[in-house]
Amino acid sequence: MLDERHAQDLDALLPGQSTEQGATRRTALKAALGVGYAAAAAPLMAQTAIRTPSDGLTVGEVMIDVNGFKMPAYRAAPAGKTGLPVVLVCSEIFGVHEYIADTARRFARAGYLAIAPELFVRQGDAQSYGEIGKLIAEVVSKVPDAQVMGDLDATVKWAAANGGDTRKLGITGFCWGGRQVWLYNAHNPAVKAGVAWYGRLVGAASPLNPKHPLDVAAQLNGPVLGLYGGADTGIPVDTVAKMQDALAGGGAAARKSTFVLYRDAPHAFHADYRPSFRKEPAEDGWKRALAWFKQHGVA
Repeated sequence: MLDERHAQDLDALLPGQSTEQGATRRTALKAALGVGYAAAAAPLMAQTAIRTPSDGLTVGEVMIDVNGFKMPAYRAAPAGKTGLPVVLVCSEIFGVHEYIADTARRFARAGYLAIAPELFVRQGDAQSYGEIGKLIAEVVSKVPDAQVMGDLDATVKWAAANGGDTRKLGITGFCWGGRQVWLYNAHNPAVKAGVAWYGRLVGAASPLNPKHPLDVAAQLNGPVLGLYGGADTGIPVDTVAKMQDALAGGGAAARKSTFVLYRDAPHAFHADYRPSFRKEPAEDGWKRALAWFKQHGVA
């Protein structure tokens, strides 16, 4: 939970708000940091949701400075360990709720310092929305890619000062976060490898989203493993083929990148708390992700 010092930091970021507004904002951020599931993600599948224990781990929220802005993030790492390989975990459109926090704990149990920054915090509280359409229109669509790149840069800096070895830097993400995996990989030369779970690959250029993964495929700094569903109605298989062609014509990291296409899997097949979950592809993808990071120096 947010301690009083963090609560004061958050109040300071929102000058002119009432005490009631400040309390509401803090409550929203509590929910955004791995406590409960996002409202718009319903219906929830409690019988398949994974619960990774935190014993032996250091877990919970941290506040990361981004040029004076205090950005909340969920951190999980083996307790008492330093010099850890680092994995950035980029969320779906629902923000850093229980599923993303659990994923970070899974990485921590595998020996990583895993950090999931709340990349929507400036635009709004992703967890409070009950309708996906409104969430996308009012929060997600207003997040500039440049802001995300800066927030992730700050997260890497925080990791280096808090037990992480950023010479062993990886990034993974789901849906919206899967797209950011490709972009950040091309942005930061320190990235050794990425794992993108069903992130959109193509799109129209806009002021907030000037480039998409297809546009930066040739400039990757570390190889990316793409884990995609063949039955994903939002990411046509032909866009995966286009991305493969672009990677083949790129640099060394691009040419080492590869896709695994799970033929019958829908979008969000790793999301164990949703009806879209598919156990076999999710488990196979997770094993491949850990092996990919190890193969490419993130271990």
